[in-house]
Amino acid sequence: MDILHYVWFFLLKLLISQSLMENAKKQAELDKKFMQLAINEAEKALKEEEVPIGAVIVCGERVIGRGHNLVETLCDATAHAEMQCITAAASTLGGKYLKDCTLYVTVEPCIMCAGALAWSQIDRVVYGADDPKRGFTTVEGRIFHPKTVVDRGVMREECEALMKNFFKGLR
Repeated sequence: MDILHYVWFFLLKLLISQSLMENAKKQAELDKKFMQLAINEAEKALKEEEVPIGAVIVCGERVIGRGHNLVETLCDATAHAEMQCITAAASTLGGKYLKDCTLYVTVEPCIMCAGALAWSQIDRVVYGADDPKRGFTTVEGRIFHPKTVVDRGVMREECEALMKNFFKGLR
């Protein structure tokens, strides 16, 4: 009886492990798909001679908000990609809270955008490139809502290349 118990436990553990791996693989594929859409938004900003940062907000695998930097176009220091995206998503949902939603953004959000995301109670934030000068990680303490999950480094090289090429062109 004991050996059957151990075999059953082992098989159950193996099935759970495989299921978790399949879910992680599916999530990684979705993350790349939606980060590519954020990169597409960043390329729109680049065409408008804006800092090439783009964002999309997804709810249930459906894009409900898009945005890219419009700081220069609007002469507005708060017109970051994330802010545009939050506004569009909230409008789509008809409310200010973005529970069960994920933000995909090409560069680590600044402290202003992180604060807005905290107020929106977004479930998950996924970003590509780190921003060691102005990103939210430069500030100590909890910034996001306590339940918000943050993942970084999705399509990092592509996101970093957009930024490096933009600033290289300015010099």
